[in-house]
Amino acid sequence: MAELVYLLGFLVSFACSALLFRGYLQTRQRLQLWCGLCFFGLGISNVLVFSDPLVRTNLYPARLVTAVIAMAFMVFGLIWEAE
Repeated sequence: MAELVYLLGFLVSFACSALLFRGYLQTRQRLQLWCGLCFFGLGISNVLVFSDPLVRTNLYPARLVTAVIAMAFMVFGLIWEAE
């Protein structure tokens, strides 16, 4: 059951990322680009969560790094666009 939740989190993250990138291509608002990159990174983090039991190795550091980088994109975009 937990794998289903992780898989749904992955699908929703990538769907949000795709919609934000599509919106960015239409409007060229940079905040949508930063948010799209954030959701893409969170989707990668969800893939690592999903594949952690399958690979049988500890992917916790990789998950943390991808999540921190993804959130850094969001924070950078919010600060950059506030100016």
